[in-house]
Amino acid sequence: MTDIACLLRQFVWIITAAICIGPAWASEQTVYSFSVVPQFERRVLFGIWQPILDELQKRTGQRFELVTALSVNEYDQDVHRGVYDFIYVNPYVMVNIEKTPGYQPLIRDGQSLHGILVVRKDSPIQRVEDLQGKSLAIPALQALGASLLLRAELDRRFGVRMNPVIAKTHGSVFLHVINGLTDAGGSVQKALSTQEQPIQASLRVLYRTTDVPSHPIAAHPRVPEALREQVRQALIAMAADPAGKALLGKVPLQEPVAAQAADYHVLRDFHLENYLQ
Repeated sequence: MTDIACLLRQFVWIITAAICIGPAWASEQTVYSFSVVPQFERRVLFGIWQPILDELQKRTGQRFELVTALSVNEYDQDVHRGVYDFIYVNPYVMVNIEKTPGYQPLIRDGQSLHGILVVRKDSPIQRVEDLQGKSLAIPALQALGASLLLRAELDRRFGVRMNPVIAKTHGSVFLHVINGLTDAGGSVQKALSTQEQPIQASLRVLYRTTDVPSHPIAAHPRVPEALREQVRQALIAMAADPAGKALLGKVPLQEPVAAQAADYHVLRDFHLENYLQ
């Protein structure tokens, strides 16, 4: 009887343990990586995006981990390898990753993107033509508005070719120009508008490029289609209330709208691949 009682106690313990452990297993949830092109310093980037992901988690019940790379170049390499589940990415990169690894855009800002050419406010340079052969700070060669589109238009419209200097981030581009390390800098209006007032006041916009569709938030095809649509709708809904709109405005995603791959096909006509060096 003692042996039987012992066996019964062991059986009860096993069943009890299974009941306790079972819910812990069931509560495990997929964590989706959400990565953002490192346009700004890491502290600034996380300050902008972490509150957005926190709100997105509340609205979807899903878990997201914010990750990024140290430079735009490293980030683009990761994106081309399909490392991340969700991305906020350069529009030109979006064109190149549509088929492989197959990212699909979910939303974009309804406002267009344009590149800008900045010089020091007190710079003697008054015309684009004055920059022939001069140095140009850019965040990365493949940055759309800040490098590819800007350099293409300088070449085709003005016959001006400049010597690019990789600054790694938009913030660093502005500091290169202000500190006299380069004659000019390439960036985007959205990045300049997020800088502290002393930095903005030290720069002058000499030229702005053609408007193109803005950065999309896109999802890897391994992300379930239902979740992709859930994230799309949650982000659009965030812009409908003041608190959510304020969070998205820091990206800035002032007017988030549904996006599709065809929105970015116009970029193929610019033949920007000629300016990837």
